[in-house]
Amino acid sequence: MTTPNTNSKKHLESRSLVVAMWGNLFMAAAGLFAGVLSNSNAVMMDGLFSLIGFGSALLARRISHRINAGPDKVRPFGYAADEAIFTTFRSLSLLGLVLFAITNAIKSIYNYLNGMVPAPLNFAPMIVYFVGIGLTCAILWGFHHFTWKKTGKSSSILKLEAKAAAFDGLITASAGVGLAAIYYFREGPLAPVAPVGDSLIVLLLCLLAIGSYLRDFRGGLGELAGVSASPSHIAAARRSLRAAIAEDGGSLQDLSVTKLGRVFFVTVYYDPGRAVSAAVVDDLNLRMIQDAREALTDADVLLVITEHPRRWPDSLNPF
Repeated sequence: MTTPNTNSKKHLESRSLVVAMWGNLFMAAAGLFAGVLSNSNAVMMDGLFSLIGFGSALLARRISHRINAGPDKVRPFGYAADEAIFTTFRSLSLLGLVLFAITNAIKSIYNYLNGMVPAPLNFAPMIVYFVGIGLTCAILWGFHHFTWKKTGKSSSILKLEAKAAAFDGLITASAGVGLAAIYYFREGPLAPVAPVGDSLIVLLLCLLAIGSYLRDFRGGLGELAGVSASPSHIAAARRSLRAAIAEDGGSLQDLSVTKLGRVFFVTVYYDPGRAVSAAVVDDLNLRMIQDAREALTDADVLLVITEHPRRWPDSLNPF
């Protein structure tokens, strides 16, 4: 059964994701509408980012409802992987949108260099759009960041939503500054590039965004591939288990830590140095889980009784 604390965290996370859904839906509708009125690809791209954010928040809310469910017949290792899958494919979808926007921006610049002048921008709708969306992004970031801290900084979903809101606000502010510069200097220093200034802004913003999304994608992919957690997390897990191992009197042969979503999986290869019953092993495993969770939120420990580390010696390796 889940504890009241877990239920409280789930409620806070679910509430934050509902706010994310409606906030992103509002920004998507505003961006697409303002993009059509202003003839601005930069504004249109901003709206498409928000549309992906709405779909992601909708999916994330469904995932968060079952993320803490234990193992069952369908998912023998539980549902923690869903969070890593969500992070990976959300980043991948955003990377796809960025690459699409880069392609369109380069195409527009190429056409302009070959004599095709794009439709002029209508700057009037942009003022209301940038002020409203900038304020919305700031509110969403604050709400997600506060909820993430209140739930113990364990939710990768909330961390990603807060980061997305902050980055969306940065993109919006940068686009607003760039388009304002084009408006005020379109007959001066920026006259040669003013007709394709919108495409240049899209290109620069996409190049700014692509590195962040690549890091998120690689991080999620690494979790799904079972890559070891960071050295600091491994050290924290090792320190947390010292007391239990010292009291039992055995020796630690090896230890591995992997991260999957918000869950840390700690595998302990342990030689008790004596014959032990299943009850003794269970008690020691439960003690290790309790101690590990004081260092790593939502950690789980698999205790393997063995004389060897994770890799069999060559003399015993059957392969």
